[in-house]
Amino acid sequence: MSTPPRRSALLAAAAVALPLLVAAGAFAQSRAPAPAPRVSVPKVNLPKDIAAPPAADPAAAAEAAAAAAVAPATVTAQAPQMAEGVAAIVNDDIISTYDLRQRMKLLIMTTGIQVTEETVPQLQQEALRSLVDEHLQMQEIKRVAKKQKGNDFIADDKEVDDEISDIAKQNNLNYAQMKTSFAASGVDIQTLREQIRTQITWQRLVSGMYGRNVRVGDDQVNNAMQRLSNQASQTQYQLAEIFIDSTRAGGMQQAIAGATQLIQQMQQGAPFAAVARQFSAAPTAANGGDTGWVTASQEPPEVAKALEQLRPGQLSQPIPVSDGVYVVYLRDKQAASGQTMVSLKQAAVRLEKDASQEQLSAAAAALSAIRPQIKGCDNIEQVAAKTPGVLSADLGEAELTDLRGPFKDAAEKLQAGQVSDPIRTDVGLHLVAVCSKRAGGSKMPSRTDISNRLYAEQLSVMSRRYLRDLRNSATIEAR
Repeated sequence: MSTPPRRSALLAAAAVALPLLVAAGAFAQSRAPAPAPRVSVPKVNLPKDIAAPPAADPAAAAEAAAAAAVAPATVTAQAPQMAEGVAAIVNDDIISTYDLRQRMKLLIMTTGIQVTEETVPQLQQEALRSLVDEHLQMQEIKRVAKKQKGNDFIADDKEVDDEISDIAKQNNLNYAQMKTSFAASGVDIQTLREQIRTQITWQRLVSGMYGRNVRVGDDQVNNAMQRLSNQASQTQYQLAEIFIDSTRAGGMQQAIAGATQLIQQMQQGAPFAAVARQFSAAPTAANGGDTGWVTASQEPPEVAKALEQLRPGQLSQPIPVSDGVYVVYLRDKQAASGQTMVSLKQAAVRLEKDASQEQLSAAAAALSAIRPQIKGCDNIEQVAAKTPGVLSADLGEAELTDLRGPFKDAAEKLQAGQVSDPIRTDVGLHLVAVCSKRAGGSKMPSRTDISNRLYAEQLSVMSRRYLRDLRNSATIEAR
């Protein structure tokens, strides 16, 4: 997994909250990988109390969904809105229905998820879970501060302001503009402020209590470097992942259904990173699901098999494993050392396998006529679009050894910018343009990078165990 420097590792959980702002409205896409192409989905007729309003009013959509989710299940669409009440009790702390609605609205803003009767329960579950965890963390922070008779490690207002200002700057806004944007969507920015304060302080607490116990020895670094060296002979994948825990979801079928809903939302434009931060049960959730560069052997067999079918920029279907369901987004792919990666585009005429000689001759004449006009990959789509019956396609990047037949022969012989003669296949006649060729393999990280990654991984494990123990010993009552 790709890991930031040590200072960032100590604030890893804060990163969960900080990128939350980037998915609201127009600045959602600037911080996330490009979503999969939009697809048409059937319209869902929702009850009035949770129905999404027109797209022009996303704030009202968030308000309606959040308000409905915290109301009792027996409330009908015509029932009056319930008064503020108690959503949950964490030891002696109360989470109000107002708190829950605010967090749900923040999730809707920041993930870009469309409000439907299927997604509202997911949003409610994630909102309540995060609020419970934050209350447990803050209770422990206060306990330690009281025991140590000092609260110097608690993040102050200036630190929180600085973090929010940094996010605003990344999205071409200032703090005041971001606050105004939140208010316009019905979200009190204090909700985010307290979330950031808790997460920064929690990581300081974990670092102070356990950081001195984390030891990264030379033997660990050497072993990690040896593993990376061995993996250089394997194809590497840059992934982002979402993992839905089947136990937490209520069963494998529910996990698959939940993963399917998230895929549909991402295909409609919800940023993968924002969705992963809020819904993934994997440790990589804090990094927007980013796993860094991995080999197939590092992944579950089911995921490894799915990777073989994906091209960079593609989103997988739900991948069931023994304890849940994965959804993976392939950002990039690198060939093993010694391999050649080739990027191709094509212009083609569709022909049946048993097409007549007359049809084949006509297709060959059409392609031969446009071949001199094609200047490599720069204009192949434009030239094809002007010729009736000729289609173009970006074939993406692949290892040369993965290509077959005449496509492989053309890729081996041609240089970048060159175009093949017409190639006959069972589905048509093709002109193949070579966009680029490059050597496979990846650069080895430095010893410092590896040491920082190992340190962050160990500290992250300790943080999760700490929070798990707090959950196990707490009295948590959901209303």
